[in-house]
Amino acid sequence: MDLSAYTLKDILLSALKSEVDSKALYTDLAAQVKNGLLKDKLAYLAKEEEKHRAYLRKMFTTKFPKQRLTLPATTPVPLPMIPVADEDIPLSTIIGHAMKAEQAATAFYEAFSTKIPEPKAQRMIRYFADMERGHYELLKVEQEAMERFEEADVYWPMVHVGP
Repeated sequence: MDLSAYTLKDILLSALKSEVDSKALYTDLAAQVKNGLLKDKLAYLAKEEEKHRAYLRKMFTTKFPKQRLTLPATTPVPLPMIPVADEDIPLSTIIGHAMKAEQAATAFYEAFSTKIPEPKAQRMIRYFADMERGHYELLKVEQEAMERFEEADVYWPMVHVGP
């Protein structure tokens, strides 16, 4: 991902918005699913995104102490739209969209790490990229399980008709 057209301030604000949006997504999904284990994993992901937001907020206020923190309406982070409220969309499809968002976040943080001059901050942003990659893997396992469940839950007319 090329972030050369963006200032460090723009990148930080974009990262903050991404984390706020991701937390909201996982919180919404957790509220909608009935599977307790999946609900816990989604709540965990929401908490992780909140931790990222807190770190980035601190970074912003340290680097730009006299500037107001206002999140942008749009960002260079290519997050896909995730249809949460539509009951007709299989959960595995929604999880697939969330996986794409985690891949985009990974690429964003990898590019972001090259824009930070301080080595300690670079390492932390690279760690965020690794964490987003881990979120992707967690979601991948859930998606595969959900696809197996959805496949088994298909109603086949006449399947139990016998002699």
